[in-house]
Amino acid sequence: MNNNTRRVWEDCAPQRCGSVAVVAAAVQHITTMGDTKFKLLPKILNGGIAGVVGVTCVFPLDLVKTRLQNQQVGPNGERMYNSMLDCFRKTFRQEGYFGMYRGSGVNILLITPEKAIKLTANDFFRHKLTTKQGKLPIQREMMAGGLAGLCQIVVTTPMELLKIQLQDAGRVAAQAKASGTAASVPKISATSLTLRLLREKGVVGLYRGTTATMLRDVSFSVVYFPLFAHLNSLGPRKADGSGEAVFWCSFLSGCAAGSLAALSVNPFDVVKTRLQLLTKGAQDTQYRGIAHAILTILKVEGPAAFFKGGACRMIVIAPLFGIAQMVYYFGVGEKILGYNK
Repeated sequence: MNNNTRRVWEDCAPQRCGSVAVVAAAVQHITTMGDTKFKLLPKILNGGIAGVVGVTCVFPLDLVKTRLQNQQVGPNGERMYNSMLDCFRKTFRQEGYFGMYRGSGVNILLITPEKAIKLTANDFFRHKLTTKQGKLPIQREMMAGGLAGLCQIVVTTPMELLKIQLQDAGRVAAQAKASGTAASVPKISATSLTLRLLREKGVVGLYRGTTATMLRDVSFSVVYFPLFAHLNSLGPRKADGSGEAVFWCSFLSGCAAGSLAALSVNPFDVVKTRLQLLTKGAQDTQYRGIAHAILTILKVEGPAAFFKGGACRMIVIAPLFGIAQMVYYFGVGEKILGYNK
């Protein structure tokens, strides 16, 4: 890391000015840097396209994952969904095809900057952390991934907060209907929810669960990006002499690295999902923070609860990141903007 980059991050340490300031300083530094070897704009465009394509393909599975993670077992062992397939079947039967895409609008809208920040920031930090000898030790790879994960939470936190409310609305409504209190559950939309949060709590209201989101995204990126890079380096190269992996190798590497990283951080994802849930069902527990959520889940539901939706999350993340990495490395942004890749 050069002196200018180090100064940016030291001057805006999270404990002094927060993650938003870190991202703002980093973006300002990136956009004004004069290094022609790292073209920022096409990478942002690639990341945005990759995010939209990936989310559109896997969103129904992500909805099922959210509902499974929020589901809590009743006092007599009763549960609304018995498995991933059962949740998918009941949701489709009760809410139809478009019900499977509830909350997708806000996700697709915000996934463009989220994936653009995540993928571009990782490339940028890998570029800056490479030694003068052209080497990138594993510790620096993990640092680059972690910093990329830290950058993305400025977009990820509000996106996840809004998405989770919309995805879980069907479960809460069905639970209320079963208990005879369906009239007390208001219908929500991304717009109404955003306006309500801004009116009641200001911009801070959109960042509920930031710490839990940071735990999940930073740890995910620390695992994912180095693992993807090493798996991708093992595959065959393109015949054009660029040294890049063929597209199917990037796809499979993204799938494998994404699924393993997703499983490893699933406990953080469960905690984050529950903390960000604003409208609770009749049997849902209120949590006071990360520590209280972890201890309560462990005491009431046992260690296995931290891996609720784990298989579903792996199934979601694998193709999402496989598709994202494949599209990202296609170089669509460079072609659109007329850059040499």
